[in-house]
Amino acid sequence: MKKNNENLILLSMIFGTALVIANVVSGKVIQTNIPLFGSTITFPGAVICYSITFLVTDIVGEIWGSVEANRIVKYGFIAQILATILIVLTGMLPAADSLVNESYNILLGQNVIFVIGSLVAYVISQSWDVWVFHKIRNKIMKKEKNNKSRWIWNNLSTMSSQVIDTVIFILIAFGIGYGWLFDTSMLGTLGAMIIGQYLVKFVIALLDTPFFYFFTRNNKE
Repeated sequence: MKKNNENLILLSMIFGTALVIANVVSGKVIQTNIPLFGSTITFPGAVICYSITFLVTDIVGEIWGSVEANRIVKYGFIAQILATILIVLTGMLPAADSLVNESYNILLGQNVIFVIGSLVAYVISQSWDVWVFHKIRNKIMKKEKNNKSRWIWNNLSTMSSQVIDTVIFILIAFGIGYGWLFDTSMLGTLGAMIIGQYLVKFVIALLDTPFFYFFTRNNKE
Protein backbone atom coordinates (compact mmCIF):
# COMPACT_ATOMS: atom_id res chain seq x y z
CA MET A 1 0.00 0.00 0.00
CA LYS A 2 1.39 3.40 -1.02
CA LYS A 3 2.05 6.00 1.65
CA ASN A 4 -0.33 8.73 0.53
CA ASN A 5 -3.25 10.71 1.94
CA GLU A 6 -5.82 8.85 -0.14
CA ASN A 7 -4.89 5.49 1.38
CA LEU A 8 -4.68 6.97 4.87
CA ILE A 9 -8.19 8.41 4.52
CA LEU A 10 -9.45 5.07 3.19
CA LEU A 11 -7.99 3.17 6.15
CA SER A 12 -9.41 5.75 8.57
CA MET A 13 -12.88 5.27 7.07
CA ILE A 14 -12.56 1.48 7.30
CA PHE A 15 -11.48 1.83 10.92
CA GLY A 16 -14.38 4.12 11.81
CA THR A 17 -16.94 1.96 10.00
CA ALA A 18 -15.74 -1.28 11.61
CA LEU A 19 -15.69 0.37 15.04
CA VAL A 20 -19.22 1.78 14.85
CA ILE A 21 -20.70 -1.37 13.28
CA ALA A 22 -19.02 -3.43 16.03
CA ASN A 23 -21.19 -1.61 18.56
CA VAL A 24 -24.29 -2.15 16.43
CA VAL A 25 -23.86 -5.93 16.04
CA SER A 26 -22.51 -6.61 19.53
CA GLY A 27 -26.00 -7.55 20.70
CA LYS A 28 -25.90 -10.78 18.70
CA VAL A 29 -24.12 -13.43 20.75
CA ILE A 30 -22.62 -16.28 18.74
CA GLN A 31 -22.96 -19.75 20.28
CA THR A 32 -20.21 -22.24 19.45
CA ASN A 33 -21.43 -25.09 21.68
CA ILE A 34 -17.77 -25.73 22.57
CA PRO A 35 -17.66 -26.64 26.29
CA LEU A 36 -15.43 -24.71 28.68
CA PHE A 37 -15.51 -24.59 32.50
CA GLY A 38 -18.99 -26.10 32.64
CA SER A 39 -20.27 -23.53 30.18
CA THR A 40 -19.87 -23.06 26.42
CA ILE A 41 -17.79 -20.61 24.42
CA THR A 42 -19.80 -17.65 23.19
CA PHE A 43 -18.70 -14.39 21.66
CA PRO A 44 -20.43 -11.21 20.44
CA GLY A 45 -20.93 -10.56 16.75
CA ALA A 46 -18.66 -7.54 17.18
CA VAL A 47 -15.54 -9.71 17.40
CA ILE A 48 -14.82 -9.78 13.67
CA CYS A 49 -15.57 -6.08 13.13
CA TYR A 50 -13.50 -5.04 16.12
CA SER A 51 -10.57 -7.21 15.04
CA ILE A 52 -10.42 -5.22 11.81
CA THR A 53 -9.67 -2.07 13.80
CA PHE A 54 -6.49 -3.60 15.24
CA LEU A 55 -5.37 -4.66 11.77
CA VAL A 56 -5.93 -1.12 10.49
CA THR A 57 -3.95 0.57 13.29
CA ASP A 58 -1.11 -1.90 12.71
CA ILE A 59 -1.05 -1.13 8.98
CA VAL A 60 -1.17 2.61 9.62
CA GLY A 61 1.49 2.32 12.30
CA GLU A 62 3.80 0.32 10.02
CA ILE A 63 3.49 2.71 7.07
CA TRP A 64 2.68 6.13 8.55
CA GLY A 65 4.00 5.76 12.10
CA SER A 66 2.65 5.92 15.66
CA VAL A 67 1.44 9.53 15.45
CA GLU A 68 -1.09 8.73 12.72
CA ALA A 69 -2.08 5.45 14.39
CA ASN A 70 -2.80 7.26 17.66
CA ARG A 71 -4.72 9.93 15.79
CA ILE A 72 -7.02 7.28 14.31
CA VAL A 73 -7.59 5.83 17.79
CA LYS A 74 -8.51 9.29 19.10
CA TYR A 75 -10.89 10.00 16.23
CA GLY A 76 -12.39 6.55 16.64
CA PHE A 77 -13.24 7.36 20.26
CA ILE A 78 -15.03 10.52 19.10
CA ALA A 79 -16.89 8.48 16.47
CA GLN A 80 -18.06 6.03 19.14
CA ILE A 81 -19.36 8.84 21.33
CA LEU A 82 -21.17 10.47 18.40
CA ALA A 83 -22.69 7.15 17.27
CA THR A 84 -23.96 6.46 20.80
CA ILE A 85 -25.53 9.92 21.08
CA LEU A 86 -27.24 9.61 17.69
CA ILE A 87 -28.58 6.14 18.49
CA VAL A 88 -29.97 7.29 21.84
CA LEU A 89 -31.51 10.47 20.40
CA THR A 90 -33.15 8.53 17.57
CA GLY A 91 -34.52 6.04 20.07
CA MET A 92 -36.15 8.86 22.04
CA LEU A 93 -38.12 10.10 19.04
CA PRO A 94 -41.76 8.89 18.69
CA ALA A 95 -42.14 5.98 16.28
CA ALA A 96 -44.95 5.57 13.75
CA ASP A 97 -44.87 1.80 14.25
CA SER A 98 -44.63 0.38 17.78
CA LEU A 99 -43.26 -2.94 16.51
CA VAL A 100 -40.44 -1.16 14.65
CA ASN A 101 -39.74 0.89 17.77
CA GLU A 102 -39.53 -2.23 19.93
CA SER A 103 -37.19 -3.89 17.43
CA TYR A 104 -35.03 -0.77 17.35
CA ASN A 105 -34.70 -0.75 21.13
CA ILE A 106 -33.86 -4.46 21.22
CA LEU A 107 -31.17 -4.11 18.54
CA LEU A 108 -29.70 -0.72 19.40
CA GLY A 109 -30.86 0.02 22.92
CA GLN A 110 -27.80 1.26 24.77
CA ASN A 111 -27.09 -0.32 28.16
CA VAL A 112 -25.08 2.34 30.02
CA ILE A 113 -22.69 -0.12 31.66
CA PHE A 114 -22.03 -1.78 28.29
CA VAL A 115 -21.22 1.58 26.72
CA ILE A 116 -18.86 2.43 29.58
CA GLY A 117 -17.18 -0.97 29.32
CA SER A 118 -16.81 -0.64 25.57
CA LEU A 119 -15.30 2.85 25.71
CA VAL A 120 -12.88 2.06 28.55
CA ALA A 121 -11.75 -1.18 26.88
CA TYR A 122 -11.36 0.60 23.55
CA VAL A 123 -9.18 3.45 24.79
CA ILE A 124 -6.87 1.29 26.88
CA SER A 125 -6.50 -1.65 24.45
CA GLN A 126 -6.06 0.44 21.31
CA SER A 127 -3.55 2.77 22.98
CA TRP A 128 -1.63 -0.26 24.23
CA ASP A 129 -1.72 -1.82 20.76
CA VAL A 130 -0.11 1.24 19.14
CA TRP A 131 2.45 1.66 21.94
CA VAL A 132 3.65 -1.96 22.17
CA PHE A 133 3.60 -2.32 18.36
CA HIS A 134 6.19 0.44 17.98
CA LYS A 135 8.12 -0.52 21.12
CA ILE A 136 8.77 -4.01 19.74
CA ARG A 137 9.19 -2.79 16.17
CA ASN A 138 11.83 -0.21 17.06
CA LYS A 139 13.79 -2.68 19.16
CA ILE A 140 13.87 -5.37 16.45
CA MET A 141 14.49 -2.89 13.63
CA LYS A 142 17.62 -1.62 15.41
CA LYS A 143 19.06 -5.13 15.31
CA GLU A 144 17.87 -6.39 11.93
CA LYS A 145 17.78 -3.07 10.00
CA ASN A 146 14.71 -4.30 8.08
CA ASN A 147 11.06 -5.13 8.73
CA LYS A 148 11.00 -8.73 7.52
CA SER A 149 10.09 -9.88 11.04
CA ARG A 150 7.06 -7.59 11.23
CA TRP A 151 4.82 -10.57 12.00
CA ILE A 152 6.33 -10.44 15.49
CA TRP A 153 5.21 -6.92 16.42
CA ASN A 154 1.99 -7.31 14.48
CA ASN A 155 0.93 -10.43 16.40
CA LEU A 156 2.33 -9.57 19.83
CA SER A 157 0.71 -6.13 19.85
CA THR A 158 -2.68 -7.38 18.66
CA MET A 159 -2.79 -10.49 20.82
CA SER A 160 -1.79 -8.64 24.00
CA SER A 161 -4.18 -5.76 23.35
CA GLN A 162 -7.01 -8.21 22.74
CA VAL A 163 -6.41 -9.67 26.20
CA ILE A 164 -6.79 -6.20 27.69
CA ASP A 165 -9.89 -5.43 25.64
CA THR A 166 -11.60 -8.74 26.45
CA VAL A 167 -10.91 -8.70 30.18
CA ILE A 168 -11.86 -5.06 30.72
CA PHE A 169 -15.07 -5.16 28.69
CA ILE A 170 -16.39 -8.42 30.14
CA LEU A 171 -15.49 -7.54 33.73
CA ILE A 172 -17.25 -4.18 33.46
CA ALA A 173 -20.23 -5.20 31.31
CA PHE A 174 -20.96 -8.63 32.78
CA GLY A 175 -18.89 -8.80 35.97
CA ILE A 176 -20.13 -5.49 37.34
CA GLY A 177 -23.15 -4.77 35.12
CA TYR A 178 -24.74 -8.18 35.69
CA GLY A 179 -23.13 -8.67 39.09
CA TRP A 180 -21.39 -11.91 38.08
CA LEU A 181 -18.22 -10.89 39.94
CA PHE A 182 -20.18 -11.01 43.18
CA ASP A 183 -21.97 -14.28 42.47
CA THR A 184 -19.78 -17.36 42.97
CA SER A 185 -22.16 -19.47 40.86
CA MET A 186 -21.47 -17.23 37.83
CA LEU A 187 -17.69 -16.99 38.11
CA GLY A 188 -17.22 -20.06 35.90
CA THR A 189 -19.44 -18.53 33.23
CA LEU A 190 -17.52 -15.26 33.49
CA GLY A 191 -14.19 -17.07 33.15
CA ALA A 192 -15.44 -19.13 30.21
CA MET A 193 -16.64 -15.97 28.47
CA ILE A 194 -13.28 -14.23 28.89
CA ILE A 195 -11.17 -17.21 27.80
CA GLY A 196 -13.54 -18.26 25.03
CA GLN A 197 -13.77 -14.82 23.49
CA TYR A 198 -10.04 -14.34 23.70
CA LEU A 199 -9.38 -17.65 21.95
CA VAL A 200 -11.59 -16.52 19.08
CA LYS A 201 -9.75 -13.18 18.90
CA PHE A 202 -6.41 -15.00 19.08
CA VAL A 203 -7.26 -17.10 16.02
CA ILE A 204 -8.48 -14.03 14.12
CA ALA A 205 -5.23 -12.22 15.00
CA LEU A 206 -3.26 -15.08 13.45
CA LEU A 207 -5.45 -15.07 10.35
CA ASP A 208 -4.99 -11.35 9.75
CA THR A 209 -1.17 -11.66 9.53
CA PRO A 210 -1.16 -12.40 5.77
CA PHE A 211 -3.32 -9.31 5.20
CA PHE A 212 -0.91 -7.21 7.26
CA TYR A 213 2.03 -8.48 5.19
CA PHE A 214 0.16 -7.87 1.94
CA PHE A 215 -0.76 -4.26 2.69
CA THR A 216 2.68 -3.39 4.10
CA ARG A 217 4.74 -5.30 1.53
CA ASN A 218 6.11 -2.15 -0.13
CA ASN A 219 7.13 -0.45 3.10
CA LYS A 220 10.89 -0.76 3.78
CA GLU A 221 11.30 1.87 6.50
